[in-house]
Order: sequence, then C-alpha cells, then structure tokens
Amino acid sequence: MKKIKLGCSELQVTEICLGSMTWGQQNSLSEAFEQIDYALDQGVNFIDTAEMYPVPPNENTCGDTERFIGEWLRANPGKRDDVVIATKIAGVGLPWIRNGSPISGKRIKEAVEGSLKRLNTDCIDLYQLHWPNRISPHFARHWPGMVPHTQVDRTQQEAEMLDILHGLEDCINAGKIRYCGLSDDTPWGLGEYMRLSEKYDLPTMVSIQNEFSLIHAKDSPYLLESCVLNDVAYLPWSPLGGGVLSGKYRNGQIPAGSRWSVKQRNGQFRNTPMTHKAIEGYHAVAKRHGLSLAQMALAWVYQTEGVTATIIGASSLAQLKENIDACHLKLSTEVLDEINAVFRQYPVPF
Repeated sequence: MKKIKLGCSELQVTEICLGSMTWGQQNSLSEAFEQIDYALDQGVNFIDTAEMYPVPPNENTCGDTERFIGEWLRANPGKRDDVVIATKIAGVGLPWIRNGSPISGKRIKEAVEGSLKRLNTDCIDLYQLHWPNRISPHFARHWPGMVPHTQVDRTQQEAEMLDILHGLEDCINAGKIRYCGLSDDTPWGLGEYMRLSEKYDLPTMVSIQNEFSLIHAKDSPYLLESCVLNDVAYLPWSPLGGGVLSGKYRNGQIPAGSRWSVKQRNGQFRNTPMTHKAIEGYHAVAKRHGLSLAQMALAWVYQTEGVTATIIGASSLAQLKENIDACHLKLSTEVLDEINAVFRQYPVPF
C-alpha cells in the first residue's frame, strides 16, 4: 500500500488509516485484534484513536479503545515499530474527563500520561487536539449563524493556543509524543497555530483531521488549500458519512447494531430527507457502473486532491475488507462527472 509523508513530519503513513472508535462498544477485544491484524496484513500502518473512545462516549467505557490497542501491543511486542499510533485529547464538555475542562498545556500533560499507560507504549507518534476550546462549525454546526464568531475573544484564544503549544513542546522534549496535530478545526484555527508556532519557535501542527465525504465536503477548497500549501496532512474522518454512504440505511432501514441504532452524543444529525435523496442519487451512479456504493464513495475521498490518509472504521471484518479494497479502485472521468452532477444537487444535505 502506498505510503505518504505525514505533512512536514518525518512519519511515513499509508493512504488508509484504521479508525477504532467502535472498539469497546460495537466491537469486542478479539474483533479489534482481528481488524488490526487484517489491516496490517494489507499494508496499513496507521491507527487512529482517542482517549474518549469508544463512541458514543460514556464514563463506563471511556479509554477502552486505547486499552484494546495497548493489549494488542502487549500481545505483539515486536510490532510497535510497524504502526504509527495517533490519539487525541478530549476538548471541553465531557464531565468524566478532567471535569469537562478545556484543553490546556497542563491538561495535555495529564492526558498524555493516561494515553501512554492505556496504549502500553512509551511514545505517541501523533497527538491531536480532538476539538478546539472555542465553538467550531463541526457536527452539523456549519450553517450560517450557528457559530458565534463575534463573541470569540481572540486575545484569550491566542493565550490558550500558546499554552497548549508549550504543553505539547514539553511532551515532545520529554520523548512522550513525536508530533502534534488538530482535529475538527478550521482554516483560521490551523493558520493561527502555524503563526504562533513560527513566531515563538514552538512545535508545528503537522496534520488536521475533519469530517469529509460526499455529503460533507465543506473543507474543499478552503481548508484543503491551506493544508496543501502549508504542508499539513489532511486526514478525513467519516468518509462514509457515519455509514449512510454504505447504503445500509436506504428505504428507512436501521440495521440492528449499526451506528444509527445507538443513541449518539450529537444526535443523528446526518439523518435528513436531503441526505437520503443524495444517497439515492449516488446509489444510482454506482449501480449504473457496477460499483459498490461504499467503495465508490470511499474512492472519491481517496482520490480527492490534498487528502493524505483517510480514516476508515468498520464494525465488522467484512466492512473493513470492502473499505480497504476501495483504495485500489480508480474512478473514471465518466463516473466522477456523474458523481459531481449529484453533488451539485445536494452539496450540503444535512
């Protein structure tokens, strides 16, 4: 499998990153092991997790996904150097994680220690801020008027960002993390971190992971331009739109054990009439060309200019196999034109 440099870091990662947020909720420890082993056998070397996983998050399961990865590393002691491990510190809002406090340099140091212990490793390859302290336009907050930009105190934001960068620097100097990155942030957030890093000679953000799919492509072109021209890796998460682009929710179906069958922290915000109309349009394109809807949707993300590595998750090994195989699918100009025609009808379906 093709490897790509992770932004301006020295890490070489595969174009597919194995997402893990179902492990501990929809997937057992043995199933997590099975997914890791299969992914590595296919050449994948990149695993993404977070201290708050599995999802939906709750106090009783918090940290279990990192523990599952740690158990896998314990069972495979000779394979630590074969994988690039990325994890994330939770932002403000979860009362059972540091009393729901915002991210700070001090909190980063505390969180890193917890993740290292659960992951059973001495160093985290990529440490990411799961979401910013300020309100950001993610999780269906991307409509005009939903994010109070004028109420943001820029001076306070700058002070918080500097404190965070100093905390990350301390962890890097201590050998506990190698590189740092963002998640669920914006062009301004990325640009501000880069400005402060350069001005004060602090660690730079080498990556950003945001939701990106055929039903949620708002990062193109603006954030993608920032990433490409600033050598920042762009890591799409939820490339199947929370599973809806697999087609499994067509015709009102909600399969038992699927994500939509479980109550979500932010609600089922993708489940709208326009989303289902978009899915029918994409399904028709896939059917005309003898393609799997899921593989076509994933291939579109994989082939988007500026994408570094796509984070894929699966609640079954069969799903994981289909998702990984999609990286070998090259969409023709004809298929891309038909996809684009549907996209123009439903550019923001939820």
